[in-house]
Amino acid sequence: MASHAIVHAPRVNQVTGIIVTSALKVHSKLGPGLLESAYEACMIYELRKQGLKALRQVALPVVYDGEIIDLGYRIDLLVEDLVIVELKCVECISPVHQAQLLSYIRLSGKNVGLLINFHVAHLRNGIKRMVDGKNWEK
Repeated sequence: MASHAIVHAPRVNQVTGIIVTSALKVHSKLGPGLLESAYEACMIYELRKQGLKALRQVALPVVYDGEIIDLGYRIDLLVEDLVIVELKCVECISPVHQAQLLSYIRLSGKNVGLLINFHVAHLRNGIKRMVDGKNWEK
């Protein structure tokens, strides 16, 4: 099992690195102040240009009491079926945004997510990486 984790942890780190680099590029070209949908479209373009499988607005059903319930939740970006990316255009990231990403990570069965707020002067101040906390290397 340990060797399994060693194989995947570098892949997750590589993918998150490409996502962050792509976000920095998008932010440097567009700047802050646009709608989330503009950044989402440009991020998809950049990630696919890098050769990554990137999906946008991925449905996220809730499983409750063994039943699948579609409540309309959507993951902004799902990259390589490994990393959830939630995009924001807000004054500052709040605890509710972090809770949303953590909930999406848990509901999806993924282990790593990035919260990226494009409404900042310097994007490095708008990026937060989150992990589920258990078996995140998988």
